[in-house]
Parts: sequence; structure tokens; C-alpha cells
Amino acid sequence: MVSQKAQSSTSTYLTSHSLSIPSDLSMPKPNHPDPLGNHNRDLAWQIAPTLFLSFKYAWTGVRYAFITQRNFRIHTFMGILAVGLGVFLQLSSVEIAVISLTSGLVMVMELLNTAIESVVDLTVKQSYHDLAKIAKDCAAGAVLVSAIASLLVALALILPPLLTRIQSVLF
Repeated sequence: MVSQKAQSSTSTYLTSHSLSIPSDLSMPKPNHPDPLGNHNRDLAWQIAPTLFLSFKYAWTGVRYAFITQRNFRIHTFMGILAVGLGVFLQLSSVEIAVISLTSGLVMVMELLNTAIESVVDLTVKQSYHDLAKIAKDCAAGAVLVSAIASLLVALALILPPLLTRIQSVLF
């Protein structure tokens, strides 16, 4: 009885206090068109029969994340900016590789976060569950930790030569 009351008050709270998500940023609904226009996924429930099809499905996932996930786009552009700055500052190839790998790790974590959120949404549908919240929060936390680590690595490698370049231009 107490748990039913807690669940109903939680549902009421979530319904009355939730922010509405614009339709173009929300997850596609089961009976609505896929934002990528991929309607023929007959083999989605089994192993792809060809390597080409496997890569096609993987690229579709990356495209989906780029189109629908704002943070994935932010991480992608920040990674490109960091690598571009590294090239501009003539960092060593190892330093550029480290920046690329840490930026790539953040994008991988964002893809995993999107996958976990999608599976959780599929499982709990429109209801609230504490374990669903924990799963989503932990996945988002993993992205946050990787993004902070990537930022620290990029700053450690880019900041000293950038400051040297700025000093040489100003003085």
C-alpha cells in the first residue's frame, strides 16, 4: 500500500513537473516513422549476413545518435576542435593520437548511453521505475566522467603550446 502510494505520487510529480521534450529531439515512438527513414530492418533481430550490412547498421547507429542526441553532436565537434588545435599547434603524432582516442572514448560512451536509455525506455515504457532512473543516471555519469577526463587530457596537451603561441604573437 505504501509503495503504491509512493509510486502514484511519483508518477503525479513526474507528470506535473516534467519538462516537455520537443518532438524533434525525443525518441521515435514505436508506431511513428524512424527519423533516419530506415523502414526495412527485416534482419535486425538476427546477425547480419554480410560484413557490409554490419557496417551499415553500425553507421546507422552513429547517424541516429548524431541526428537525435545533442550531446553527441557537442562531443563530436569538441573532439574535432581539439584534434584540429593539436594539428595547428604542431603537436606530436602521439599527442594527437591521445587526444583523438580520448575524444573517441567520449563519443563511444555517448553511443552506449543512448543505447542504454533506449533499452530502458523500451522496457519501462511510459512508467517510472527507480532502477530505470539508476541505469540512465549511471550511463550519463559514465559519459560525464569520460568527458572530464578527455577535457583534462586535451588541456594538458594543448594548453602549454597554445599559451606559448599566444605569448609569441603578443610580445
